[in-house]
Amino acid sequence: MKLKNEIQTALTAAMKARDEDTKRTLRLVMSAIKLSEIEERGELDTSRILSILQKEVKTREDSIQEARQAGREDLVKTAEREIEILNQFLPKQMAADELSVLAKQVIEETGATSIKDMGIVMKNLMPKLEGRASGQDASKTVRDLLQNN
Repeated sequence: MKLKNEIQTALTAAMKARDEDTKRTLRLVMSAIKLSEIEERGELDTSRILSILQKEVKTREDSIQEARQAGREDLVKTAEREIEILNQFLPKQMAADELSVLAKQVIEETGATSIKDMGIVMKNLMPKLEGRASGQDASKTVRDLLQNN
């Protein structure tokens, strides 16, 4: 609940400062949070709000790729600015070596030996990451570690 309040406070500050980019981005995030609360019929916990924020960042990263292909640098700059705004509310991203250490630990805990065990490893790894690494990065790291076994 604290994260939602932080976002709401930042939205209010952006409105007072007449910061249109921040206001627009945070309104979209608050809208996504409220929609999820309606769907789940209750308040969202911090981990669920973090997943919404990560989804929003991923959407903008995809938009950047499409805009670059279309040669629209104005859209690229807008999306990059929105990602900066969203990253203020996400935890600091885990370094690749930290992710590798944590993935090795989970592989040992689960007794995984081959790529067939990747699902079990990912199921146990993702809650430990708590939004500090993307699923894509975690998947790549686990795959590399299991293939090198």
